[in-house]
Amino acid sequence: MIDLSQKKVFITGGSRGIGAGIASYLAKAGAIVAISYTSRADAADQVLSKLPGVGHFKVKMDVSDSKSVDQAIEEVLNKLGQLDGLVNNAGITKDSLMLRMNQEDFDQVINTNLRGTFLCTKAILRPMIKARAGSIVNITSVVGQISNAGQANYAASKAGIEAFTKSLAKEVGSRGVRANCVAPGFIVTAMTDALDDKQKEKLIEAMAIKRLGQVEDIASAVAFLLSEESSYITGQTLSVNGGMYM
Repeated sequence: MIDLSQKKVFITGGSRGIGAGIASYLAKAGAIVAISYTSRADAADQVLSKLPGVGHFKVKMDVSDSKSVDQAIEEVLNKLGQLDGLVNNAGITKDSLMLRMNQEDFDQVINTNLRGTFLCTKAILRPMIKARAGSIVNITSVVGQISNAGQANYAASKAGIEAFTKSLAKEVGSRGVRANCVAPGFIVTAMTDALDDKQKEKLIEAMAIKRLGQVEDIASAVAFLLSEESSYITGQTLSVNGGMYM
């Protein structure tokens, strides 16, 4: 396992799904982890209760609201003193075919996924630049690479994060800060649990590795990009999709 001993990492949307899996993996690798939640403090507490090590904590944060983000990041920095890593994982879906998609559903997905990544990154960037060290990992999606009917808002938000990350990497690389993406394919979570067997079979048929991914597959990729083992990698997207898109 990658060694992240004493690295301090903030994971947005860490109270469930992939975010919770990332928190668990990083803590096992030795990191001190802070996670954000929006409304389910009990879910965040449940995640924290299972993490090995000490010093882990939660903060309430709405990633689409700049005031909420600034307050949460200030709390994280006050408690940790510094941040070695940021994982922008928080995201939502509001799927609908274009003819039926309303503006509110489009805006909510863009504001949470893309604007939220911008706000959280901007809030931690100055301290990282001052320290001349830091790794930012943005969670995108295979849907942002190949698109999907009924997900124009989600695909746009995730593709936007990839472009955002490349620009960011060019701006801050000389200051010792790296920025990369991990683009999951279809991972076993509550979201894929909602699919029926026929839908899952269709997805698996499109993959070179004939199975859905596990949360650990994503978490290990994130750990690598946060570690010193990836010190010469920036502005890249690591696709973890079982060969669904190459």
